[in-house]
Amino acid sequence: MHLPLKGFRVISAEQYGAGPYGTQFLAQMGAEVIKIEPPAKDSAEGTRVAGGDTARAVGPHFLREGESTYFNAFNLNKRSLTLDLRTDAGQSILRKLAANSDAAANNMRGDLPGKLGLDYAALGEVNPAIVCAHLSAYGRNNARSKWPGYDYLMQAEAGFCQMTGDPDGEPQRMGLSMVDFMTGTIMCIGLLGALVDAQRTGRGCDVDTDLLSAAIHQTSYPALWYLNHADETARTPRSAHPSATPSQMFKASDGWMFVMCQLPKFWDILTARIGREDLKGDARFATNADRLANREALTRILDAEFCQQPMAHWQDLLAGSVPVAPVYTLADALDNPWLHEIGMRETVDHPDRDEMQVLASPLKFDGERPRNRAAPLLGADTDALLTELGYDETEIGDLRRNGVV
Repeated sequence: MHLPLKGFRVISAEQYGAGPYGTQFLAQMGAEVIKIEPPAKDSAEGTRVAGGDTARAVGPHFLREGESTYFNAFNLNKRSLTLDLRTDAGQSILRKLAANSDAAANNMRGDLPGKLGLDYAALGEVNPAIVCAHLSAYGRNNARSKWPGYDYLMQAEAGFCQMTGDPDGEPQRMGLSMVDFMTGTIMCIGLLGALVDAQRTGRGCDVDTDLLSAAIHQTSYPALWYLNHADETARTPRSAHPSATPSQMFKASDGWMFVMCQLPKFWDILTARIGREDLKGDARFATNADRLANREALTRILDAEFCQQPMAHWQDLLAGSVPVAPVYTLADALDNPWLHEIGMRETVDHPDRDEMQVLASPLKFDGERPRNRAAPLLGADTDALLTELGYDETEIGDLRRNGVV
């Protein structure tokens, strides 16, 4: 399969979620993504300290000791190089790699890329065309650059938690780390944009994004409503849309579903399909503004209709005509036969599991999803990469004994 990034090399000093999520897209598009991970070390007390991305130790499910299932969610198709960037020898290896790479990415704390030679000021010396992408919690070169930070903190500070949940309940975070995932995707977009320019001009640059900036950017139209009209979007019952009605959750006889009449035509179709065309003639519901003003009354009426039949009935009746979806559990969502039909589930061979199930890429090229490989074991490609860089067996052995790799 022809992939658009085949032949491009990206080195990435990354860990945990946001950065690896973004670079996995690059790997799935054919780029050779070399994941730089700290080697295992002997502590001052003489005990062996595990190396590698901290995600390798995230439980509760493991393929072997120090190799988590969690890690495979973010690192498919990559290569692993153990390397201590805090050593002179490690820096020498990094610069040799950078000389023949197209990009270098990291998701370190904001003050660290400059100290570890991962920015354009350092790597541009050996490769003027290299793109250096940085993803941090709060950005580089500002008063918060040394602050650690995580997705949940950003959901709190960017207003997500106060906007999520029942109006009478406590603030809630989203069930998944969506700020991590969106920031990783934004980093990927920035890296690719700069890479296109570097291909044209021969000059790379630094590309920065951070979790808080990405989270704030995702406040989108509610942000503009507040900034321009002092209209602060608040929580709504049933997770309803702030302005379109009915666009919310309703309860069928066997569970919840989401119905979204975002356009007037969907309201007309809904009333006809459920046999309640009389609602169109009700002055309380004549326009969207009327329905919004009387949403509580409309909810009671539609609840009385929807609770008479199971979700499958309403899906069959409305699907393709009115936007509707079941509110699935995670198990239901992943066991949905539709995922098999569209190819969103895939199996890969892992050294510890012959048919490991993973999620396929959400991208298609010429109608096909790129195939995945299992995430690499820690340091699986170290010897091969060092050999490519010109190190012989004796030199590689010395690097291992000195804890550089």
